[in-house]
Amino acid sequence: MVEEHGRSGRPRSERARVAVLNAADDLLVEVGYAALTMKGIAERAGVGRQTVYRWWSNKAEILYEASAIDAQQELSVPLSGEPSRDLATYLDAFVSFLVNSDAGAAYRALIGEAQHDTAVAALLSSKDILSESAATVIEPVLSTNDSALSIEQATALLLGPPFFHILSGRSAESIDTHQLAKEFLRGLTAR
Repeated sequence: MVEEHGRSGRPRSERARVAVLNAADDLLVEVGYAALTMKGIAERAGVGRQTVYRWWSNKAEILYEASAIDAQQELSVPLSGEPSRDLATYLDAFVSFLVNSDAGAAYRALIGEAQHDTAVAALLSSKDILSESAATVIEPVLSTNDSALSIEQATALLLGPPFFHILSGRSAESIDTHQLAKEFLRGLTAR
């Protein structure tokens, strides 16, 4: 069994860690963020509450770690070298992550909670997992277009429209990722 050190320096079981992360995702989908508890997560994972609290301070930290791990996998897209295709492929993965993935559901729940919980807001701003994943597709485009935009500005331009669309409760079916990619590229050349 693989052991890692948690916050307190004690070794932690990788199997227990994965069980907790999976339990948090599953319970979020079943009961929602408000009803999700550390006790429930521990019971579902088959570990003691003390074990969970040793590694995470609250349910937001567990959900964030779970969504970050899954986002790395789900938002990693192969690059073809064709900017419009690569951007559209990434946007397809991004929309699917937000709409279809348990990790995306966790991330959306955290965004909602961050609106009135400063600790959750600080957690989300500590590492921007969405911008990091988008950078792999955006950076090659920025370098070839000699754009003055920062990676943060370019990420906001690319992810902002589908993100707002989904978070405001609209159906993802009307999102045309190929059109968004073309508009993003046109916007870069116009600057």
